[in-house]
Amino acid sequence: MADDLDPLLNQLPALRRYALALSRDESDAEDLVQEALLRGHEHRRSLRPGGNLRAWLFGILRHAFLDRNRAQLSRRRREAQAAALTPRAMDAPQDAAVRLSQLRAAFLDLPPDQREALALVAVEGLTYAEAAALAQVPMGTLMSRVARARKALRDFEDGRATTPSLKLVGGRDADDA
Repeated sequence: MADDLDPLLNQLPALRRYALALSRDESDAEDLVQEALLRGHEHRRSLRPGGNLRAWLFGILRHAFLDRNRAQLSRRRREAQAAALTPRAMDAPQDAAVRLSQLRAAFLDLPPDQREALALVAVEGLTYAEAAALAQVPMGTLMSRVARARKALRDFEDGRATTPSLKLVGGRDADDA
């Protein structure tokens, strides 16, 4: 078996040089050599007895290189098509973070009984009956609390909530006018 590998091992330096000449990157060249050796092993029966092992391996390596280039080109085309379909501008993630922070503050500002009811039903996914039993209130009371909490958050989202407004430093508030 070791004798079978000697001719192959003798070709490794030449395969590495050829792969490096094709790929211009040492890491890619090593990958190409490995791929060529694997393909060569898988198709070893296609080498004619007494055939030129070096030319056969070089051909396999070249085809592996071309296959990789085609795959990269295809991937770049798909990425370009996907990029063309996506919007060019997106809302700044800071805006969403600020809005989420404001909504969280509005949730935390709810009266404790409403906050508890909404958390149990909307966040934790309990049924009204389960949440009512846990909060130790009648189911109708829990449903009312959830409805009032949702209305308060909807009002906040619609700008109808009575939340403190931002004040500009050095500016004048409407109350001061």
